[in-house]
Amino acid sequence: MNGDLHMFFLARFAIRVNSNSYKLTLFSLRQTSIMGRRRFKKQTGRGADYGEIERKNKAFEEYYKEQGIVPEDQWDQFLETLKTNLPATFRITGFRSHAKHLLKFLKGHYFSELLNQTIDGVPVERPQPITWYPDELAWVFNLTRQNIRKIPALEKLHNFLVTETESGNISRQEAVSMIPPLLMDVQSHHKVLDMCAAPGSKTAQLIEMLHADMTQGWPEGFVIANDADNKRCYIMVHQAKRLNSPCCMIVNHDASFFPNIKVLDSDKKPQSIKYDRVLCDVPCSGDGTMRKNVVIWKKWTVYSGLHLHTLQQRILKRGVELLEVGGRLVYSTCSFNPLENEAVIASVLKQCQGAVELVDVSNELPGLKRHPGMTSWKVITEKAEVFTDYESIPEGKRSKIVRSMFPPTADEAKDMQLTRCVRLLPHHQDTGGFFVAVLKKTQHLPWSKEAKKITQNEVESSEAGADVSGDSKETTKDQSAAEGSVEAEEEPSSSTGDKHMGEPPSKKARYNRGFKEDPFVFFLEDEQVWPPIRKFYGVDETFPVTQLLTRCYVGKKRNVYLVNDAMKQILQTNEESLKVINSGVKAWCRSDAKGVDCDFRLAQDGILCIFPLLSERKLTISKDDVITLLTQENPFYHKFTNETQQQIRDISQGSLIFIYDPKQSDQNSEDVALIICGWKGKTSVRSFVSKGDRHHILRMCGVADTAIYAEKPGSSRNGGNNAAASAGGSEEASTGEKEVKETDGSGEAKAEASTGADIPGDGVLSGDKIECDSTENETTNQTQSVVSMATDNPEQKADVQDEKLEEAVSSTQQGDGAMAEGVVRTESKQAVTSSETSEAVKDMDTK
Repeated sequence: MNGDLHMFFLARFAIRVNSNSYKLTLFSLRQTSIMGRRRFKKQTGRGADYGEIERKNKAFEEYYKEQGIVPEDQWDQFLETLKTNLPATFRITGFRSHAKHLLKFLKGHYFSELLNQTIDGVPVERPQPITWYPDELAWVFNLTRQNIRKIPALEKLHNFLVTETESGNISRQEAVSMIPPLLMDVQSHHKVLDMCAAPGSKTAQLIEMLHADMTQGWPEGFVIANDADNKRCYIMVHQAKRLNSPCCMIVNHDASFFPNIKVLDSDKKPQSIKYDRVLCDVPCSGDGTMRKNVVIWKKWTVYSGLHLHTLQQRILKRGVELLEVGGRLVYSTCSFNPLENEAVIASVLKQCQGAVELVDVSNELPGLKRHPGMTSWKVITEKAEVFTDYESIPEGKRSKIVRSMFPPTADEAKDMQLTRCVRLLPHHQDTGGFFVAVLKKTQHLPWSKEAKKITQNEVESSEAGADVSGDSKETTKDQSAAEGSVEAEEEPSSSTGDKHMGEPPSKKARYNRGFKEDPFVFFLEDEQVWPPIRKFYGVDETFPVTQLLTRCYVGKKRNVYLVNDAMKQILQTNEESLKVINSGVKAWCRSDAKGVDCDFRLAQDGILCIFPLLSERKLTISKDDVITLLTQENPFYHKFTNETQQQIRDISQGSLIFIYDPKQSDQNSEDVALIICGWKGKTSVRSFVSKGDRHHILRMCGVADTAIYAEKPGSSRNGGNNAAASAGGSEEASTGEKEVKETDGSGEAKAEASTGADIPGDGVLSGDKIECDSTENETTNQTQSVVSMATDNPEQKADVQDEKLEEAVSSTQQGDGAMAEGVVRTESKQAVTSSETSEAVKDMDTK
C-alpha cells in the first residue's frame, strides 16, 4: 500500500514540473521498476543466470533410476544428454501452400549460403529437417551468439528467423511439443477442443490443420482453446491471431470443470457439443524440459509429480466426457514421471470400463524414435519411502497419496495395452522429454446419461408386452433430467481411497469470476451500416451478414468481425455460461474519411476470408507495383506502371484491394499470389500491411534484406522505406503488446484524426486489436502505439515514449492535469507489470 502511494505522489509531482525534471522523474520511476524486478528475480529464481545453476539433482537421479524409466545400459547417455542445452527448433506456419513456398525460399536463399562455411576450421552445421515432421516444415539447428557474430550468412539467417517469427510465418517451438497435434489427425469439419491451450503453439497447429488445404474462405469446423489462467489467455490470443481464422475461440475456464457448450438442434432445442478431437496437454512438473528450463534442476522434488496427479486425472476424465463417440483424444505431458503419465491413463481407462481404449500409433510419424509406455511403477515419497500397493501406506500419509497412483495388475495392464503410450527420451533424437497417449472413445461412458438411456431401452425391449406404470415413467424421466444436469463430474479423490472406481460423484463447478469481457453483438439482416458496405464493395448476396459482429451495444461500431456459423451459434447460445476472451477475425474497420461513400475500410486480417465474396474495389498489379507500394510511403499514382495508374484513376476514393497474380504474366511462376488491402486518396495510395508482413512480402518478391533494412521503419516519418511502417506498423499483428486505444465510454475506440487530407493515417489503424475491446485494454494509452510502431530499438523506444509523454504534460498544464496524471500512472503501471508480461512470453514454447 505504501509503495502504491509513493508511486502515486511521484506521478502527481511529475505533472507539475517542467519537461526536463519530468524526464528525470520518469527515468527514476523506470529505474525503480527495474530494481524491483531484479529483486523479484533474485528471490524467485526467475530470470536467473542459468550458467550458475549446477545441472545436478541427487533426488531426481535416484527417483528415476528407481522407477526404471530408461534401460539401465542407456542411463548414463540419458543423463548426459539431459545436462546439455537443447538445440533450437522452429516450424514453418501458415496454410500448406504458403508454408511450402516459404520453405523453398528458405532453402534457396539462406541454407544454401551455409555450404562450405567454417568456424575456426570446423564446418558449420547446417539446419536439418526434423525427420518425422511432414513435408519438412520443421527444422533443428545449433546456433550460438558467437557463431552468429563470426559468419555473415548465419547472421542473415538469424535476422530472417527473427522477423518471420514476429510476423507469424515461423514459430519457435520445441520439437516434441509439435507431436500431439500431429497425432490428432484434424480435418476441416472437426470440432476441436484444446483444454489447456496456453501459450498457444499447439492451438496454432490445430488451426493450421483446420485450414490446411484452403487459401480463401473458411472451414465449417472450429477450434476452442481454453486455459484457466486469464493472463495467459491473452498471450494465446496473440498466437492465434496470426492465422486470421474465423473458426477459433479462446475461453477462460478451469479445464477439470469445463462447461457443457450448447447449440440448438433442428428443433431449436439446446444440445451439448461433443468434440471430434480433444487435446489434453495438462499442467505437469515439467522435468522433461530441463535442457531448456535449467532452473528445474534446482527446484525439482518428488512432490512435484505427486501433487499434480489428481488434477491431471480430473482434466483427462472431463476431456473423455466431452469427446464424441468415435473421436480421438490426445493426452500429453512434458514429464518423465509415471504418476503423471501412465498412472493417469490407467486410472481413467479403469473407470471407463472399456468405453475408451488406447490407440496404436506406432505406424504414425515414421522416423520418430519412441519408447513404449510403462506397465509397472512405484510410488515414492519425498523421504525416499517406496510403496508398491495402497494398503501398505500408513494412514497419516494417505493425504498425499491416492489409490489411482498405483499401477494396475499385470492382467489389467495387458488389457489396457499401456505399452501403446509413447515416451520420448532426450538421448534418442536430441530432444526434450515428453509423454503422449492417444485415446479413442468407442462407446458412451458408463456413468453418462446416454449410456443409461441405452440400458433403459434394452430393459424395456426385453420386457415386450409388459406394462410400465405412469409413476415409473415419471420417475425415470425425473432421474434422467437430474443425471443430465450433472455433467462436470470429478474423479473421486478420497483420502482413504476406499471408494470403488465407477460413477464419480458430482461436484459443483467453480466459476471463474475474472474480468467481464465486452459483449459479442451480431448483425441483423437489416443492420443499418450494412447496405453502404455491401454496395461499396459489391458484396455477394450469399454473404452471411448475420455472422458479422461488433463488441459493443451502443455508440459507433468501430471494428466488424467475422465468425463461421458454428462460432456464431456457440456465442449466441452460451452468452451467460461461457467466458469468451476472443473470437472472430476482423473484416472491416471504421475509417470516417471525408469524401468516401463508405465509412468502413477493409482489414488485412480477414481479407482472405471475404475476398471471394467481393466484386468491387479490386485492382490487379504487377510485382514492381507491389514493391513500390510497400517500400514508399503514400506513393503517387505516377510511380506505378501505366496499367495500374489507369485502374487507380478509374476507381473512387476509399479502401481497395491490390491483387498480384503471378500466373497472369508467367504461367510457370512459382510465386504466391498476394492480396493486399490499401487506400486510394486524391493523388496517392497506401497499403495497410503490418511491418512484419511487409518485410515478408518484399522478401518473397526478391527484395534483398539490405534494401528492406536500409532505413529502420519508424526512424523517419517521411523516409522512403518507412512508408510501410507507418502504413501498417500500428496494425500490431507482429507485436506482443496489447492494443492501444481511446474510448468514448461505449466500449469502442474513437476514430482518430487522419495524418493527411485524403489518406487515413496511423490513427485509423489504432483501433486494430489483438484482443477483444475490454476495460483492461483501456488502461493503456496512445503512447504505447507510438512506441510500438516507431522503432525496434529499446533505447529509442524510451526516448520516443518520453517525448510523447512530455507533449502530454505540456498540453495539460492549462488545466487538464488529471488526464496527463493518468498517463503517468499508466506508465508506472506498465513498468511494474512488464516483468509479468515478459515471464508469460518466456513460456510461449516451453510446453
